Amino acid sequence: MRVYLPATMPLLARLSADGELRLPDGFAVTPSLRDWYTDGDEEELEYAALTAAARASLRRLAAEPDAARRRVVIASDIPDGRIALSDGAEEPGVIKITGSVRLVDVASLHVDEAGAQEHVTAAARALSAADAGDPDAVFTVDAVEDYDLLWFAAQELGDLL
Repeated sequence: MRVYLPATMPLLARLSADGELRLPDGFAVTPSLRDWYTDGDEEELEYAALTAAARASLRRLAAEPDAARRRVVIASDIPDGRIALSDGAEEPGVIKITGSVRLVDVASLHVDEAGAQEHVTAAARALSAADAGDPDAVFTVDAVEDYDLLWFAAQELGDLL
């Protein structure tokens, strides 16, 4: 199954160095995502899972103040037997992964362009206020989704770092 894993640049560096990375949570096209996004075709569903992972990457950035202010999503092909649907998750498409994600299983990497860093920084700072319902903070967090993530082949990881 194709899964989308929220990450950060330091996590990509660890994946490059170790050849694997433990990321227990991610997003995929699951029955709950299909139910939530009823009119979407497969490509739109994949994009919805990628976008959810990018939002979760923003949460990782809020917790890692020294990380480069770029959202990162790792798209990886994980055997179905290592994936569990997250029952009762607040967000559709949430999955749990057992074991590590291996670099050889990475299909692609998705990273913010450098020009988005200022907006990603503002969104990461506003995240807790947005969670508390502040409408200005919600606007700031939502606005970062106007920036598309750039696509990189797994083989480009070294150049990306």
